[in-house]
Amino acid sequence: MKVKFWGTRGSIPAPGPSTVRYGGNTPCVEVRTDSGTLFIIDAGTGIRPLGQALLTSGAKPIRGHILLTHTHRDHMQGLPFFVPAFIPGNEFDLYAPLDVGKTLEEVLEGQMEYTYFPVNMRTLQAKMRFHNLVEGRFRIGDATIDVQYLNHTCICHGYRIEADGKVIVYASDTEPHAPTLRRLSANGKLGPILHAEDRRLVEWAEGADLLIQDTQYTPEEYPAKKGWGHGTTDYAVDVAVASGVKQLAVFHHDPVHDDAMVDRMIESMQKRAVHQGSNVVLFGAYEGQEIEL
Repeated sequence: MKVKFWGTRGSIPAPGPSTVRYGGNTPCVEVRTDSGTLFIIDAGTGIRPLGQALLTSGAKPIRGHILLTHTHRDHMQGLPFFVPAFIPGNEFDLYAPLDVGKTLEEVLEGQMEYTYFPVNMRTLQAKMRFHNLVEGRFRIGDATIDVQYLNHTCICHGYRIEADGKVIVYASDTEPHAPTLRRLSANGKLGPILHAEDRRLVEWAEGADLLIQDTQYTPEEYPAKKGWGHGTTDYAVDVAVASGVKQLAVFHHDPVHDDAMVDRMIESMQKRAVHQGSNVVLFGAYEGQEIEL
């Protein structure tokens, strides 16, 4: 599988000279299987340049699967600017959590009402199929998708994609359930995972080749942001170590964090991983970054 990051910022776009290395677009990650099946995880502002790249690739028609974790603005605000959706002959399946009160199609229609946007959903000429998901496993082409609920302020999904003998886990927008994942025992060793839901996350991510996880806050920032539905650097490291993943992508960068701040956060995370005896490869996801698993 191949992975490309088109948007790595959280909450709101943050363009400018101080964020140029990691990027300012909100979440969007492209995943392609070896046979060419296209997955687009989240439709933040990063989906706009992805759409332009798909158009210039020469592939016609364009077919893909858009996996939305949830319908907060930063994860779907780029969809009205995704040009391939306006072109007849293209086909997209869109997946999102089964929410309370509205279907995915109704939510997307709402953000393209004339009150908020100059054109409405009827201008999208591509074939669009909508799927409202709950937890579980299902197949898309040559890939298996495993859906799990995350700890956010609305119904939010994480996606585990298994294909070509590789595993990618995308766990954006998820908050710790307990103040710490595990306590140190009297002999200095790590004890069991404290909260059952944190244990579920670790077990779900187990053995992944790449874990992409929300690391929006430092431990010092988190107390003032508790309940906002986002993770910390310590939590992401602890989950990665406990689940035995090979690589951890630091993701969903806070809009107030400049490149230098993200660098410092990554350095702190690397030290924490080494202290736990882990050799996980840890890096800050940046726009344009490509990874082949």
